[in-house]
Amino acid sequence: MNHARWKTRRTRRLLGEAVEESPAYTEAGHAFALDRAVYDRRTELGFSQTELARRAGMTQQRISTIEGGDSVPTLPLLTRLAKALDASPAAELDGDESAFVFAPRRDGDGRGGVPTPANAVTAPW
Repeated sequence: MNHARWKTRRTRRLLGEAVEESPAYTEAGHAFALDRAVYDRRTELGFSQTELARRAGMTQQRISTIEGGDSVPTLPLLTRLAKALDASPAAELDGDESAFVFAPRRDGDGRGGVPTPANAVTAPW
């Protein structure tokens, strides 16, 4: 896609017109939402990438690739990240829109008060 076409797509979106996104573009948006959620929770806790990596049992480089959008973690890795971030993950993937958050755990079962998207399938992380 050339730059001129991108501007047209952007302009159309700003004008409220429907813009059909490619599957790759949509998937990248989902990955970005996850990357941003890891970064936001890590900085909220005041952790460096090295500290988060230590707590999650992985390398700082792995955290960097996740936050940079170069890698999407598997479910087991996501579980380790959630534990290291003392949070429960919640995701909403709706067509070309996505939201992801690591909500702080509020009580002993690790799920108290965690926002869960409507009709979501949850796991006891």
